[in-house]
Amino acid sequence: MTSTSDDVRTDRWLRLDGTTNTRDLGGLPTTDGGVTAFGRVLRSDNLQTLSDEDVRRLLEDLRLSDVIDLRTTAEVLLEGRGPLRAVAEVTHRHLSLLPERGHHTDVFAVEEDEVPDLPADWAETVLPRQTTEADEVEPPAVRSYLGYLHHRPENVLAALRAIVASDGAAVVHCAAGKDRTGVVAMFCLAVAGVSDEEIVADYALTAEVIEALVAKLRRSPTYADDMTRRDVASHTPRAATMRRLLEILGERHGGPLGWLDEHGFGAAEQAALRAKLRD
Repeated sequence: MTSTSDDVRTDRWLRLDGTTNTRDLGGLPTTDGGVTAFGRVLRSDNLQTLSDEDVRRLLEDLRLSDVIDLRTTAEVLLEGRGPLRAVAEVTHRHLSLLPERGHHTDVFAVEEDEVPDLPADWAETVLPRQTTEADEVEPPAVRSYLGYLHHRPENVLAALRAIVASDGAAVVHCAAGKDRTGVVAMFCLAVAGVSDEEIVADYALTAEVIEALVAKLRRSPTYADDMTRRDVASHTPRAATMRRLLEILGERHGGPLGWLDEHGFGAAEQAALRAKLRD
């Protein structure tokens, strides 16, 4: 896909009216001298506030076919249906990376007209610190990411499989597009053959838009309290966080690909994902 003055893409960033942290996983060098392809996989913050023009551009210019939503059921129900939910041609998958609480486990099947009664502690899962005892020595963000892999490995794999199965471009998103989305993006890039340092740099790129991102989330009642209680610096992704996650995956599993292989996403599926991400 070539860039033009009217293109939605400026370099890897997608400049949309309704999002703050949307970018393409294309354009990154691989260790074998290749490059990841544009227009295959996007990573983003919440899509609830996309404008009509945003939707048109995503559908017509980028051929968006799949939305992979990593938020909790509570987040989705409280935020309401985004504009892409009305597009029949777009497949939506809800794959929370957090343990779901209560009886609402398939938000797109439920589709309530009103927000149902939710567990009193649902808010703890919005920006959670799920972890295991063995990882308590790690920094908070690293513990969170390891928690995703410990509690919901099946949904990490399901997100990758959804990308492989997508007919056009797939967008992976959560609320901010940096933590849950960052972990899925890490696996995508690792499978594509992108180096650890490039993966770390992509993760840290969200820092360029963090003030606008926090301001956006503060305008939503769903996230306002957490955004207000902690300062912008505490929400800013740091290269050391992703670097440490990659180190741990290397120590315990031989790297991201080893973790995938151990959890049933083997050589054939990795090859299919690699083909999706590269020309």
